[in-house]
Amino acid sequence: MPEKILALMKRLNRGVAMLIGILLLVCVLFILTEIIIRKLGASLGGTDEISGYVMAIVTSWGMGFALLELSHVRIDFLRVQVGALGRSLFDLFSMIVLSGTITLIAFRCWPVVERSLLNGSRANTPLETPLALVQLPWFAGWLWFAIVAWFTLAAAVMLVLRGEFQQSEAAIGTVGDDEVEIHT
Repeated sequence: MPEKILALMKRLNRGVAMLIGILLLVCVLFILTEIIIRKLGASLGGTDEISGYVMAIVTSWGMGFALLELSHVRIDFLRVQVGALGRSLFDLFSMIVLSGTITLIAFRCWPVVERSLLNGSRANTPLETPLALVQLPWFAGWLWFAIVAWFTLAAAVMLVLRGEFQQSEAAIGTVGDDEVEIHT
């Protein structure tokens, strides 16, 4: 069961990562078009505003993918001093704290979105972007990250309870020094 949960989360997040990549490429093309048009003496306008919105959205959505790829930074000087069970307990503690924090962030994002929806808020910029258009996908990304974190934690707990410490470490551990490639 935990393997199926982790496989599903990874599969879904790979799809999310592909969509995020496409969105970033579209944003890059938009910015490049703006640069070329400026050289010709004109401007599309709003590239800085739109690229800021894109960055907020892709960051919130990309966090779940980063979690499953063990890409989040963790200080693990204590973790490396203990055995497999100890590492698993440190990893579970880390995931509990992360899951709780991300859930709190997602819950705190909703009032911002709700206020924008109720007030019909628009950006105080020349584009006058309806803020809910940006804030809804931003909020959904934080909510997705919380869902991924809790499902990943649940799968890791099941693995630890079964004594499968290596599998748990592969799911929520850290990338070891021997696994890191350094390019010079």
